[in-house]
Amino acid sequence: MLDLPFLPFCVLLGGLGFMCVAFVSAWCQHWRGGFALDGSAQTFNWHPVLMVTGMVVLYGAAALVYRLPPTWSGPKLPWKVLHGALALAAFGLAVLGLAAVFRFHNDHGTPNMYSLHSWLGLATVLLFSCQWLAGFSAFLLPWAPGWLRALYKPVHIFFGSTILMLSVASCVSGINEKLFFSLKNGTTEYKRLPAEAVFANMLGLLILLFGVLVLGALARPSWKRPDADSPDSCQ
Repeated sequence: MLDLPFLPFCVLLGGLGFMCVAFVSAWCQHWRGGFALDGSAQTFNWHPVLMVTGMVVLYGAAALVYRLPPTWSGPKLPWKVLHGALALAAFGLAVLGLAAVFRFHNDHGTPNMYSLHSWLGLATVLLFSCQWLAGFSAFLLPWAPGWLRALYKPVHIFFGSTILMLSVASCVSGINEKLFFSLKNGTTEYKRLPAEAVFANMLGLLILLFGVLVLGALARPSWKRPDADSPDSCQ
């Protein structure tokens, strides 16, 4: 990666995350008819917006909390709370996103959980819920012994990155699936690459770029907390 200081990188990544949310919202508003809560196709539109906002952008922000220079000294507990709160907010949006798609499917007699996208998406959310509960139990509750936290920490970090990759894959596959289902007639077929297809494909690339940059930041040694293995990290 370029030798860019972390804070300017955060500004760049924040702008990219905002673009992801703006693009998915504009797609659903302009081409998919907007938003509603009545079980119609407009109810479904909450699904991509909430999933991209929660499982990609907010989750990516939660993953990078410990890369902020202010977290490198002093008590770690406030940053643990912030990390867990952002992740919990991401999970809450994901649950609402799942509720929207199940409501739409059930009201229109569409089968649930038959596509690869649906399997991958649900598996990602379930894995995320287990990750959050395990992290909360190990790092925020006072009863967990230091050896258990030290043993679980690399597992938590590994699955954190894995869940982000799965989230990106779920979002990109969901965008592609929606385009195949929606762009069918002779004038707007997906293979003719109408304006909606171009816009949604660009959205997929933005999500992919956001995920890659977050993973790159997590892997960069110079941006890691220097005292990650100090006794303070086990408070």
